[in-house]
Amino acid sequence: MAIKATIYKASLNIADMDRNYYTEHNFTLAKHPSENDLRLMVRMIAFVLNADEALQFTKGISQDDEPDLWQKALNGEIKLWIDLGQPDEKRIRKACGRSERVIIYTYQKGSALAWWRQMENTLKRFKNLSVIFLDIDGNVEEMAQRTVSLQCNISDKELTLINNEHTVLIREEIYKEV
Repeated sequence: MAIKATIYKASLNIADMDRNYYTEHNFTLAKHPSENDLRLMVRMIAFVLNADEALQFTKGISQDDEPDLWQKALNGEIKLWIDLGQPDEKRIRKACGRSERVIIYTYQKGSALAWWRQMENTLKRFKNLSVIFLDIDGNVEEMAQRTVSLQCNISDKELTLINNEHTVLIREEIYKEV
């Protein structure tokens, strides 16, 4: 019998001073059985950094032809494609061909840097691609509760996540920008 996804309820109160975006987002999120707490929280961080009423979580890990998050126009065209981790060149090429803008958030320092050094020259040709390393200062996995309520403050490209017990600071290190 297959292991089922774990359901999480999230409430994110976002104050993004860099984009003048202030609102609360509430959603239900499925954590794939192969996904760890760090990756789940990085998905939420990616949402916060790009928050918009039209930004949606997808089936992610369980679908090869979908990103972790995307934003679509009313006509169905993909405006923003967000992937996490270290995708291969074929996936990146596909994403850049299907979407107006692509962001890859990488988040594990040692492997992220090694992946970037290997891919850097190849990825220069994609004009609609940004690659960003998330430098996470604090134990963000502790925030991964079945019911998550976070205050999310963004200023000067730094995100502070706050819940009742923990504070985590995330800095964006730009590897490649559109």
